[in-house]
This record gives sequence, structure tokens and C-alpha cells, in this order.
Amino acid sequence: MKVWLLLGLLLVLEVLENVAGQDPAKNKRPKEQGENRIKPTNKKVKPKIPKIKDRDSADSTPKTQSIMMQVMEKGRFQKPAATLSLMAGQTVELRCKGSQIAWSYPEYLDTFKDSRLSVKQHERYGQLTLVNSTAADTGEFSCWGQLCNGYICRRDEAKTGSTYIFFTEKGELFVPSPSYFDVVYLNPDRQAVVPCRVTVLSAKVTLHREFPAKEIPANGTDIVYDMKRGFVYLQPHSDHQGVVYCKAEAGGKSQISIKYQLLYVEVPSGPPSTTILASSNKVKGGDDISVLCTVLGEPDVEVEFRWIFPGQKDERPVAIQDTWRLIHRGRGHTTRISQSIITVEDFETIDAGYYICTAQNLRGQTTVATTVEFS
Repeated sequence: MKVWLLLGLLLVLEVLENVAGQDPAKNKRPKEQGENRIKPTNKKVKPKIPKIKDRDSADSTPKTQSIMMQVMEKGRFQKPAATLSLMAGQTVELRCKGSQIAWSYPEYLDTFKDSRLSVKQHERYGQLTLVNSTAADTGEFSCWGQLCNGYICRRDEAKTGSTYIFFTEKGELFVPSPSYFDVVYLNPDRQAVVPCRVTVLSAKVTLHREFPAKEIPANGTDIVYDMKRGFVYLQPHSDHQGVVYCKAEAGGKSQISIKYQLLYVEVPSGPPSTTILASSNKVKGGDDISVLCTVLGEPDVEVEFRWIFPGQKDERPVAIQDTWRLIHRGRGHTTRISQSIITVEDFETIDAGYYICTAQNLRGQTTVATTVEFS
């Protein structure tokens, strides 16, 4: 009996040894997804450092995206450079991506409502086309997307495009001017520009005083030259006034610009400085009366007048005349005098009362008044 038990025990041990010696792959559970076996190796691996993108960083600012493309021959497109030099007569087509695009272009084209310029809005882009270009078209062409809420739109600063185009024309080194003489006002509180711009990018441009005859250096401190604007007086003062002109040289040729009269402005910027004066403050029946409203202001700032007078509600007939002129005061200082005069003939009782004048310019308005009595 003991012998049989011993043989049975030996048989069980042999079975267990056979099971332990089998291929582990056939007895282990299947490898689950994402589980890796570590194998010994001698290969050196450089650890990779994960890149962290902080999208919510307070310092991150949206990048400006240029949306302008220039249409070339055979339907090709390319992004225009900051400055382009083209021969006059060429057709220019610019496109800016977006469903609502606004454009800016040389004021000359807008002033005369030039039919050579076409601006259209398509479903996915805005299109500007200029045909039969001339030297006078030289200037900045820009576009920008608009963010609109109903009829109210604002500029999308992240989607803009611009290029400054020089249109070179034979015999025209300067951008043509509509006049032969122009006035530049020198204000002590802002820059002044002598707008002699050229049509050739490589042109050398200098500024000259007519009397006494001499070249005025653009030293970068008081005066600088900007090819897109002209000669810029950074801090104008009375010593700068006088007649000046520009001279351009390019390709062995030279040209003189029109002349510019520089006038120093005495009056500071602001709402109109207004006074009112009646020809008489006591008027007899049947007499004529006039009230004068006067503004002394900047030479290049227009003034508009409005009147309120006693007989207005009764539709009393009156005559109103507005005039202006430039006057020189002191050491070459220039002031614009604007006047409005209201005249009432055959004075009646309904004409007695307050005569109120309101003068308005781009910087505000001023209201003054005087009384006229019936005597």
C-alpha cells in the first residue's frame, strides 16, 4: 500500500514539472492594450521633453494676418511687398480675403470720383482694380476686415493688408499736384508736412528755401524725409516760414517741385474764439440793424455759423452773409478771420431780443449772444 502511495506522489510531481516547463506565452493571459514589456537593451535614448503650449497665457497676443494678394498675369497670385514700383499705364488688381472688406487708397482717386478705380465685394474677398494708372495715383493702398453687428462695424486689426505703390511715368519724378502753388501751415503743437512725394523709389530728394536761396538739411532732428509723406517738420516754429520747394534726382535727370508757402499759425488749436457785436443795442422802429459774429482761428480750419434771432419763429426775413480771409499779425503770424453778419431791415418790435450766434469747427463750438432793444 505504501508503495502505491509513493508511486502516486512521484507521478503528481512529474506532471507538475512538465507544466512548469511549458512555453509561458501559451499559459499567460493575453497582453492588454497599452501594456508594454520591458526588454533589456544597451541602446542610449535621449529623453524627449514634451512641449507645453499655454494657450491661455496672458502675454499671448493675436498675430496680424496679411489678407492682401496681388493678381498677376495668367491668374497667378502673390503677396505684395511693402512697396511696389510699377510703370504708369499698368492695371493693378488687389484682393483681400474676407466677406466684409474696407479699403483705403490715395485721396486723389476719391476726390475726383475717378472712374478708373473699381471697388467690389465678392462672397469671399474684396477686390480693388485700378486701370490706366498714372503718376498721380502713387500712394498707399490698404484693406482691412470688418467685424459687424448689424449696421455697426469696427475694424478687425488682426486682418489687414497694405502696399505703397510708386507709379513711374516718363518726365514725372514728383507726384503731380493740382496747383502750381500750395500753402503749408506751421502749427507749434503738431507736425507740418511739405508733401513733395516722388514716383521713383530710388530718387534722391532735397528741400530748398527760395530766399535766401539755400538747401534745408533734413537732419533727422527738426526735419525728416518720409518717402510716403514728404518733408516733415517735427517741431515747427516761426523761423521755418517762407517759400520752399523740393528737388528730385533719379537716372541722371532732375526735377523741381511746385512751391510751398510756409505760414506760421498764431492761434492755438481748439473751439472757435468767438465775439459778437451789434451795430446798435437800441434801435428805433424802421431803422436797419446788423449783428456781426467774428472768429479768429487756424488758417486751415473752416468755421460754420448758426443764428437764432427774435423774429425767427415769425419767419421774419433777414439777410445772412458768411465770409473769411487770412490776415497777418505781427512777425509773419497768420490767422484766419471768419465772420457772419445778420441784417434786419425796417426794425419792428418783434425784432427786439437776443441775437445768438453759434460758431463751430472740427474741435468744438462756441455760442455768444447780444441783446437789441426797441427804443
